[in-house]
Amino acid sequence: MLPFARISVIGLGLIGSSILRAVRESMPTVALTGHDADPAVRARVVTLGLADDVADSAGAAVIDADLVILCVPPGAIGAVGRAIAEDVPADCVVSDVGSAKAGVLAELVAALPGRAVVPAHPVAGTEHSGPDAGFASLFRGRWCIVTPPAGADEAAVARVCAFWERLGSQVERMDAAHHDRVLAVTSHLPHLIAYTIVGTASDLEEVTASEVIKYSAGGFRDFTRIASSDPTMWRDVFLANRDAVLEMLQRFTEDLTMLQRAIRWGEGDTLFDLFSRTRAVRRSIVEQGQDDPAPDFGRRH
Repeated sequence: MLPFARISVIGLGLIGSSILRAVRESMPTVALTGHDADPAVRARVVTLGLADDVADSAGAAVIDADLVILCVPPGAIGAVGRAIAEDVPADCVVSDVGSAKAGVLAELVAALPGRAVVPAHPVAGTEHSGPDAGFASLFRGRWCIVTPPAGADEAAVARVCAFWERLGSQVERMDAAHHDRVLAVTSHLPHLIAYTIVGTASDLEEVTASEVIKYSAGGFRDFTRIASSDPTMWRDVFLANRDAVLEMLQRFTEDLTMLQRAIRWGEGDTLFDLFSRTRAVRRSIVEQGQDDPAPDFGRRH
């Protein structure tokens, strides 16, 4: 039995369009409706044939849905929630896909009183954006973290978990605040570091832009991939998860100071021990199937 029969996706970029593609592939009888605030994106989704209907407003898109998934930046969640409040059916489940959960959960519960709100975070994505960037296998073999509020309707939570499992995800249930601390380490802080390193390189007056690009080694090149992610989304993520990000940034700053001291005083054993430990972390990620073990990250040359 399908967990949902009529799904509405609001926000049709990389994640939203990938959900449409994945549902079409794994649950072809499900009715799909979409909406995006950008008319050009709506037109492109129609051309691509990703949904049965693309509505001109968020409210119109959710009228007969039994699952609504908000795929919009965290800063827009509250406004979209309020925009659909009068049109969401009483028995509909409302979810999202954002990587900051506690604030999003509070906003959705406030905007949609009496509705079943079950936030989720598929831990998957690329540096690309827009409906053409989506693909059906994006969530396959990846984790999806479901963060229901206290006292949530267990049947609704089970249906959301089953939905993501049908798309090929491994599902984990987690408290929203704990999720935000975990993702601050595994996702948000790495993005912040990448943005900083790439920005620093571009600002160095003694190194021209052409030299930075021409002599990019693997490390800097990989940082530029992360730093090319959607600026609107990541601005909102850092602001939405500011407490956890600032906590982890303080810890990172302390660890960086320790490394600075070790380099200054020639403490090779300290550096070697840290690098050995971090190398083991990389091996664990590959062993758990969360990245490609092929040389050079599976790049084609």
